Amino acid sequence: MAEKGFFRRVLGGNDAPPPEAQPAATASPATEATRRTWFQRLTSGLSRSASALTASIVALVTKRKLDAAALDDLEDMLVKADLGLAVATAIIARLRADRFDKEISEEEIKSVLAGEIERVLAPVAKPLLLDQSKKPHVILVVGVNGTGKTTTIGKLAAKLKVEGRRVVLAAGDTFRAAAIDQLKIWGERSGAKVIARAPGSDAASLAFEALTEARQSGADVVLIDTAGRLQNRDELMAELEKIVRVMRKVDPTAPHSVLLTLDATTGQNALSQVEIFGKRAGVTGLVMTKLDGTARGGILVAIAGKYGLPVHFIGVGEGIDDLEPFAARDFAAALAGIAPAD
Repeated sequence: MAEKGFFRRVLGGNDAPPPEAQPAATASPATEATRRTWFQRLTSGLSRSASALTASIVALVTKRKLDAAALDDLEDMLVKADLGLAVATAIIARLRADRFDKEISEEEIKSVLAGEIERVLAPVAKPLLLDQSKKPHVILVVGVNGTGKTTTIGKLAAKLKVEGRRVVLAAGDTFRAAAIDQLKIWGERSGAKVIARAPGSDAASLAFEALTEARQSGADVVLIDTAGRLQNRDELMAELEKIVRVMRKVDPTAPHSVLLTLDATTGQNALSQVEIFGKRAGVTGLVMTKLDGTARGGILVAIAGKYGLPVHFIGVGEGIDDLEPFAARDFAAALAGIAPAD
C-alpha cells in the first residue's frame, strides 16, 4: 500500500491530496525505509560517476589553498566531469566567494558540490502529471537506439496498473520484432492491453489504432513506444512527426506527454539529443537510464542547466524498482558521494 500511495502522488492523480494538504516532514517509517533503500541503490548506481567527479577534485583542493591557479584547475575538472561550463562556473564562484586563499576539507568540498548540483537540479525535479481531463492521457516515448524506451514503458505501465489505472500499450517500434515481443511480455506482467502489428507495419497507423481503441475502451493512459532513431537522421525524425500528426486526427491535443529517454553512458551526445528531439517531437520531460553503467552521470546536471526540461524518472538498473521518480537532493548527494540531508 505504501508503494501505491507513493506512486499516486508522484504521478499527480486527482485522487491524491494536494501538496499543501500533506503534512510536512511526517513521512511514515515505511516511506522512510523505502527512501533509504532507494538511496542505497542510487548511491551504488552512481558510484562510478561519483568517483570520477570527486576523486581528483578532492585530491586537488585538500592539498593546497584555493588560490587562483587551484580554482582554474578545479573548473577544468568540473567541465571534464560533464557538469557543463555554466555549472562549473557557478561552483567556482561559490568557492571563490567563501573559501578563496583558504584550505578546504574533503567534506566541505563535497558539500559545496552537492549544494550547487542540487540548486541546478531542484527546478527540474518534477513528477509526471496525468491530466485527468484528457482520457486517455497519451504518453509518447522517444529516443535514440538502445536508450531503454521499451523497458521504461513496461516499468511505467506496471506502476500505473498498481495505481488502478487502465493502461494501453502501443508497440510502435515496428522495426524490431524483439521490441514488439518485449512489450507484449510487459503487458502480460502488468495486465495492460497491448496493441501490436506485424514487424514492418506503419507506426503512425498503429498509434492511430491504439488511441482509437483506448478511447473506446475508456482507458486512462496510453503509452506509445517508438523505434529508436538517431537525432541527425532527418527522414527518421520526419516519421516521428508523422506519428504525432496522425494521432491528432483522433485527439487534437495528443500527445499530452512526450518523454525522451536518455542513456547516461552517451555523455555529451545527450545534449544534442535533447535539443533536436525537443524541436522535432515537442519533448515535455526526460527519463535518464543506465546511470549504473557509466562514470558520466554528471551529464544530467549539464542538461538541466542548459535546457531546464523536467526530469521525471531515473534508472539505475534493470529491475522494476530501479526506475524511480527523480529527487534532486538525493541525486546531488549520491553524485557528490555524501549522505543526503534530511
